[in-house]
Amino acid sequence: MPEPVILIANGDLRLSANRVCWPAQSQAEAAVTAAVTRLGREVKRGHPVDPAKGHGFIDSQRYGMEVFRQIPPEAPLVVVEAVWQYSHHLLHGLYTHKGPILTVANWSGQWPGLVGLLNLNGSLTKAGVRYSSLWSFDFTDAHFLNGLKAWLNGNEVVHDTSHAKALDAWKLPESARRLGGTLAAELRRNKAIMGVFDEGCMGMYNAIIPDELLHPTGVFKERLSQSALFAGMSAVSDEEAASVRKWLDARGMRFKTGSDEQTELTDAQIHQQCKMYIAALRIADDFGCDAIGIQYQQGLKDLCPASDLVEGLLNNPDRPPVKAAGNGRVLYDGLALTHFNEVDECAGLDGLITNRVWRALGLDPSNTLHDVRYGEEYNGQFIWVFEISGAVPASHFRDSYAGAIGERQPPMYFPLGGATLKGVSKPGEIVWSRIYVADGKLKADLGRAGVIDLPREETERRWSITTPQWPIMHAVTYGVSRDQMMARHKSNHIQVAYAPGAASANHALAVKASMFAALGLEVAVCGSGHGLESC
Repeated sequence: MPEPVILIANGDLRLSANRVCWPAQSQAEAAVTAAVTRLGREVKRGHPVDPAKGHGFIDSQRYGMEVFRQIPPEAPLVVVEAVWQYSHHLLHGLYTHKGPILTVANWSGQWPGLVGLLNLNGSLTKAGVRYSSLWSFDFTDAHFLNGLKAWLNGNEVVHDTSHAKALDAWKLPESARRLGGTLAAELRRNKAIMGVFDEGCMGMYNAIIPDELLHPTGVFKERLSQSALFAGMSAVSDEEAASVRKWLDARGMRFKTGSDEQTELTDAQIHQQCKMYIAALRIADDFGCDAIGIQYQQGLKDLCPASDLVEGLLNNPDRPPVKAAGNGRVLYDGLALTHFNEVDECAGLDGLITNRVWRALGLDPSNTLHDVRYGEEYNGQFIWVFEISGAVPASHFRDSYAGAIGERQPPMYFPLGGATLKGVSKPGEIVWSRIYVADGKLKADLGRAGVIDLPREETERRWSITTPQWPIMHAVTYGVSRDQMMARHKSNHIQVAYAPGAASANHALAVKASMFAALGLEVAVCGSGHGLESC
């Protein structure tokens, strides 16, 4: 008689999020359990539902260790996710588990299991843990059931990842190879500093680059404290903060404000964000940083409004000017200060390199990460929803700041509010990428995509089933299907940067791939539409 399949569910650290998401998680677990049962196997839940908490998630690393002490080390283990989850809650147990592991997520915009799954998979990959992975809208489709059957029969689930080919399979234009090599040599010789305001956000183990892998690229971390950022905010005068708000108002950015601090965006919240923007630039300048990342969750969320508006401003060379304290020197004058949301260091290194490549090519270097949040077909074409918590540069919107609106961050995750930098990304050609750690190496995937316009009602519908306060990008990844992206991508985050047209985007991709490789990264070019010829 085959041993039972053990089912576990990892969740958020935040009680409010776990309670709100528990009904969706419970529904997903029931559907997965039914599918396993129909295939002749018994399912046992590895930990109980806690009536006092109102959910059944593993909600801390300590509780995760308690759960894994009760799980037979050889048992087949299914991790079901219908929510955002903190991977470190159970990474320890999966790292030492000897039985087969299957990660499973729902396909939903409202309940972001697929986002949590991508982060968990990236973390397991970095840790060298073998696992299989599946995703489904309702857990009744053939793709899911066939994969589940194979896994229950002792096989690993195999997905098509033929869209990703090693860089040496392609002929890089000589001009791109030379420029990428030159930029890499400059970075290695002159070095760069990545300022990290408290390392490790929301359990994203995959987003931390080990120093010994980062240093050969010429980039070094300056480990900073969010408490210093909070203190720096108090040193910013009200007049200085007001000048940032005045600049945004003059550029046409709108803020949807009210008077209830608990549920609405207020002018006081925006004022604090303007202080954070100034303090972040001053601290970055003090330490000579070329890029910075602010954790915010969990460090600052109980002290001040969200950092996302700040992050979007920093990622844009067209932003409110800030002077050094005590003199008239404008900090990072005319430049973006690359910011990596949620201190995702892989995105930070990517953003720093993107900034240098795009500037060398005379292109707008504004770039950002997004969550791979959701996607579905529209008129027969699969269109991704790339969406992040508000850190997108306004230059990515059709009318820049005039096309941006600040809305209050959702209280469930952001108790002290703060404005997002919300808008619809303009149609155009982009390069997407992701740096990640696997097999003890730094690796990078990159490819091409198009951002498209959707009718306003479709955009609003997609916002309504995800997070309507956040900026959105409607993206079509060239030559990369939904399932290929899910199978290969090692993060919930994806880096994007615009180019004026297809030809310039293809050239920028080639230069960036060359620079990645010259810095020692193992590079794969994904999909089609990138203009490269095979060797």
